[in-house]
Amino acid sequence: MRYAKYWLLLVLFILVALWSGIGAYETGLWFLEAGMCLVGVAILIFTFNKFRFTDMTYVFILIHMIILLVGAHYSYARVPLFDWIREVFDQSRNNYDKVGHFAQGFIPAMIARELLIRLDVFKKRSWIPFVVVCICMAISAFYELIEWWVAVLSGDGADDFLGMQGYEWDTQSDMLMATIGAVCMLLLFSRLQNRQIEKISQREGPRN
Repeated sequence: MRYAKYWLLLVLFILVALWSGIGAYETGLWFLEAGMCLVGVAILIFTFNKFRFTDMTYVFILIHMIILLVGAHYSYARVPLFDWIREVFDQSRNNYDKVGHFAQGFIPAMIARELLIRLDVFKKRSWIPFVVVCICMAISAFYELIEWWVAVLSGDGADDFLGMQGYEWDTQSDMLMATIGAVCMLLLFSRLQNRQIEKISQREGPRN
């Protein structure tokens, strides 16, 4: 029962991953877009006994992976709900990818902040928000580079993988959404995260 909540999160991920892979828009594209989820889960499992994140962080990681898996299943530019939103609000494109890039800032900010605090990286914690945002911007920029490299190599699948939908400033807006996501996490969840980190600190005792 001690690890029941973690098993529940893992089972939920597996179920969503199976749904995402079955009948995906394009199999090769699915592996490109969902592959990071599989790698991420493998890393979390491998490091679980060495460094265990707060429950809140694990829940948000799962939410992020669900967002990615939904995008991988439909291809980001074809998610039905956001097609409906596009029609209702007369938008020029399907904007589900912006949800993904917002999460790309929000959840990595939560992970980075927890690591920086629990590993005592900074003596002055006032530096943490700035560094967290910088980390998230770097992750977003690196992801855009990966998209570019894969698009160049994939040829015909480039448009689906990039999800630009004819928008010339797509890369810049993606990075902006990730930055906004990181800032929102810091403003809205820092105190709650501090409380969860404090509980873990009390349970684990002082670090050597």
